Amino acid sequence: MNLGCLSPVSPEEDSMKAYVITTGAVFALLTLAHLLRIIMEWPHLAKEPFFLLITVAAGGLSLWAWRVLRLSKSRKT
Repeated sequence: MNLGCLSPVSPEEDSMKAYVITTGAVFALLTLAHLLRIIMEWPHLAKEPFFLLITVAAGGLSLWAWRVLRLSKSRKT
């Protein structure tokens, strides 16, 4: 809901917030899928360090997105 000049958040900030939430959710789902695959196929995936690296990177990016969102909320108050 846009209240014009009464709105404390600009449209650009709304767009960035939506982007950060979407990015955090996508990377969280990717990490979850990778973790489930690791549980199901552990002996095979233990030999593929690149897959484990991608899983850790996706988890890190998800945590980073949620941290950015949390910090942006605390900065406004």
